[in-house]
Amino acid sequence: MKRILSIALAVLLSACLVFVLFIRRESDEEALCRNLIVVVRDSVNRPFLHESEIVTLLKNARLYPVNRPVHRINTDTIEKVIAKNELVATVNAYKTSSGNVKIEITQKMPILRVFDSKGSYYVDDAGRVMPADYRYATRLPVASGKIEKSFATTGLFEFALFLQKNKFWNHQIEQIYVHSEREVELVPRAGNCRIMLGSLDDFRTKLEHLQLFYEQAIPKIGWEKYETINLKYRNQIVCTKK
Repeated sequence: MKRILSIALAVLLSACLVFVLFIRRESDEEALCRNLIVVVRDSVNRPFLHESEIVTLLKNARLYPVNRPVHRINTDTIEKVIAKNELVATVNAYKTSSGNVKIEITQKMPILRVFDSKGSYYVDDAGRVMPADYRYATRLPVASGKIEKSFATTGLFEFALFLQKNKFWNHQIEQIYVHSEREVELVPRAGNCRIMLGSLDDFRTKLEHLQLFYEQAIPKIGWEKYETINLKYRNQIVCTKK
């Protein structure tokens, strides 16, 4: 009798569990997304992307999740669509336990503005091209002249990244002009002389020599004495007086 009672109780519990799981599954399938949360990292320092733009992007792609069944929302597709935006570095979209969809975005960081024969664009800290945009208020070195995009995203990118990370040079160089054969001329923020760097080969050593010249010679003779400072020749600084 006890054995039969135990079996009956087990069957009843199993049936209840199946029923609860079925009800929960039906409830989950009917649950709608309550809210979309968009978090744009570093938006204070880099006000490039706004939540409203992401919302518009998703609506145009018919992927806006609010009021849609949660189980039908494909966050992988949402990520792929947002990642196509030229201002986005990384994107992570996921569903929360409370029925929301959260999107976390990191933005590209421009380090150089380039002007070429076709217009203007930015290069970011990973060597990727960004569109020119009026919202970029960051003071960046500007490169112009005979610049191919392949050179902008390799040689000039490496040079601009060095300038950005170097404490001394970070605020020293204002303009970069590229002549034929990729010969580079620099315009400093202080003074009105031209710095002829030559090719970007071994530019770190060239700038080390120039920094010593800045620290040792310029305080004694001043900026106004020279028209050009030439670093093209190995281990030499050749100055031309005005």
